[in-house]
Amino acid sequence: MSGGAPTVIDLRDLTRTFHLGDEDVHALSGVSLSIARGEYVAIIGPSGSGKSTLMNLIGCLDTPTTGTYSLDGEEVSRLDDDSLAEIRNRKIGFVFQSFNLLARATAVENVALPLLYAGVSRSVRRGRAKKALERVGLGDRLTHRPEQLSGGQRQRVAIARALVNDPALLLADEPTGALDQATGREIIGLFERLNGDGVTLVMVTHDHNLAARARRRVEIVDGKIAADVQKEGSIAGP
Repeated sequence: MSGGAPTVIDLRDLTRTFHLGDEDVHALSGVSLSIARGEYVAIIGPSGSGKSTLMNLIGCLDTPTTGTYSLDGEEVSRLDDDSLAEIRNRKIGFVFQSFNLLARATAVENVALPLLYAGVSRSVRRGRAKKALERVGLGDRLTHRPEQLSGGQRQRVAIARALVNDPALLLADEPTGALDQATGREIIGLFERLNGDGVTLVMVTHDHNLAARARRRVEIVDGKIAADVQKEGSIAGP
């Protein structure tokens, strides 16, 4: 963990239990994790390990059964759905495997969407969306629609959209899963450059090669943290 940097994610003894019929499924069991501003962390684990549940909690898409979660200094564990939606739009930029772009909207219109939801004026929205697209190398594709873009370019548009609100956290879920290997490497290279600029990045993946590129790797097994290792090999405590 980055010494002296403010904490962006602070999870304390999180549990998440799902009720399936007469059975309780414990997806997470006592997870504690701190991530500082500017870190690049990969959360890795096999299918059913709890990593997707953890991502949903970190992304304020769900709330824990017990435990606490502070995001960029705000306690979010017990917020209602409307408050969680407001926090998501203000604090978190999401990047998904499937891009999730609007087919009939241009690149700049797709990137500006979070600003529209935040009530930012049209002229300011376009200016900030343009700068975000330039940041990911697509300053010459502002008016292109998704079908006019390659898979890698579509993911860059999605990354620009995730960055446009200057979020406290960039949360990526299998961001190269729909891309070929060469394009996937380009996207990971972009993530590394953004992290070098100070962007806090958490990537959820099942790909060990992808996780190895992160500066810190957190492994989830059976709903618990099995390993938390810095790239240099030192153990990073929660």
